[in-house]
Amino acid sequence: MLTIGAGGLAPARVLCLGAHSDDIEIGSGGTLLKLLAQHPGMAVDWVVLSADGDRASEARASAEQFLGAEREARISIESFRERYLPYDPAVKEYFDRLGREAAPDLVLCPWQGDAHQDHRLISDLAANTFRDQLILEYEIPKYDGDLGRPAVYVQLTSAQADAKVAAIREGFPSQAERPWFTDETFRSLMRLRGIESRSPDGYAEAFHCRKMVLA
Repeated sequence: MLTIGAGGLAPARVLCLGAHSDDIEIGSGGTLLKLLAQHPGMAVDWVVLSADGDRASEARASAEQFLGAEREARISIESFRERYLPYDPAVKEYFDRLGREAAPDLVLCPWQGDAHQDHRLISDLAANTFRDQLILEYEIPKYDGDLGRPAVYVQLTSAQADAKVAAIREGFPSQAERPWFTDETFRSLMRLRGIESRSPDGYAEAFHCRKMVLA
């Protein structure tokens, strides 16, 4: 288990899990940008379970943009059927393999209370597979109104918040016509979490956590 001490979060390897092509960036993009800047040697496994066609191309290009060419990274974009992940036993088999192949200190994944069935499944499988790792569960705004009451905050600078919003907008042009896919959507949630955590620049991302160890 990665232990959180006075020096803050310092993982050697991070596993990022998304059910869909833009989940990771929307839920934890600012945190990733902060960790990547603070820890140049940090390795990353980036896994998207459901993306095909243009969405798969966008997912890979966005991950490469986030991580940079110089970083040790493994990017996996899979094509399980969207909205049907809980009904496909191959998804569990995929996590069995992932558990044998990946050894992260930190796992970023969707929240177990998310209203989307694909997100909930990824959260549950992550908890079952990575029992000795710190797991932070990110939140994604949507029509369901399922935002909860997270307890873990990562404060962001204005520059990090700006970079996250720009990366999402530029990385996923196929989503641009969706009414919720706006700068205001992504910035407003970071602003709310920034207020709750008294972030100096007014921005933060928030996570749910089932367990963690404090040094």
